[in-house]
Amino acid sequence: MAEPAVARLTIDLDALAHNFHVLKGEAGGAELAPVVKADGYGLGAGPVARRLWAEGARSFFVARLAEGEVLRAALGAERPATIYVLDGFTAGAGPRLSAAELTPALLSVAQVAAASAWAAGAGRPWNVALHVDTGMNRQGLTPDEARALVQGHGGLRGLHVDLLMSHLGSATTPDDPRNSNQLSAFSELRREFPDARASLAASAGIFLGEAYRFDLARPGISLYGGGPFERPDDRLQAVATLSAPIVDIRNLRPGDIVGYGSSVRAERPMRTAVVAAGYADGLIRAAKAGGYGWLDGARRRLLVVTMDLTVLEIGETEAQVGDPVELLGPNARLDDLAAAAGTVAHEVLVRLSRRAERRYLGEV
Repeated sequence: MAEPAVARLTIDLDALAHNFHVLKGEAGGAELAPVVKADGYGLGAGPVARRLWAEGARSFFVARLAEGEVLRAALGAERPATIYVLDGFTAGAGPRLSAAELTPALLSVAQVAAASAWAAGAGRPWNVALHVDTGMNRQGLTPDEARALVQGHGGLRGLHVDLLMSHLGSATTPDDPRNSNQLSAFSELRREFPDARASLAASAGIFLGEAYRFDLARPGISLYGGGPFERPDDRLQAVATLSAPIVDIRNLRPGDIVGYGSSVRAERPMRTAVVAAGYADGLIRAAKAGGYGWLDGARRRLLVVTMDLTVLEIGETEAQVGDPVELLGPNARLDDLAAAAGTVAHEVLVRLSRRAERRYLGEV
């Protein structure tokens, strides 16, 4: 019996480890604290974090409290790690943060007050991170609010600021003046927190130079194969490979229409492959403008993405029904797919569906 026509997602944790060490080498003496939010960028936070722990990672970042709880359970008692929660101290979070030994990244005066009250009730000092907004205008205390806390009487009572952090808004554009402006603001504020470690750089920030790396860097997308500057980077390896078999090969005549509507029309004789994957498997429909798959040693232009099927132009290749097409991976590059879809590599990864059969390489 023939195998069912399904998409397959291969997650190469050996490639993940390679990328970790590339970034570690670039970061110099800074600790690397991988970002494994959104279920490890859609690739499985547990397998990802366990492999990264085996490679030397001892601190991790997640976005949500529930993600932190899941990650703590996935790492287990045998893999102790500091897990920072970027949502900070949300209402009623104290018992759960404490039970899972999670470190909140406090991002407002109200969160600082709530965490301080919780620490006082618990009767013990509590490690926290302090997230400061230095110009991204998304989340975090203002520098003046942070100074007032450390200079005022009792503003951080019961709390030990283990990490002072901020986030760069334009790191993927190295010559954007906002980068140096944020660096200056963060460096000035850091003097108010001499006992705290400092963190400003995520993936792209690591490559901006030594001044941006501080004590701890928080790589995300580049761990998973995305270039730090939103274009392919040959130093990094593809972690996710999405492939699917050809289910039909068709020969079109000039004027034939492909798929729904009439937007894709053959202007010449054209040979196409229909592939068993679509946006229900995680492909992005908009990527048909400039997207491609990899078949028989060459790029093949993507024509149509529907829910379950994708159509590519395949020329005179000798491919047959059943042959696999790489839709994302070492040859169908993550940043290229993102650019074709008008988005970023992060979105491409987190959209990968659980419908595609998954397998892990290099799991520990």
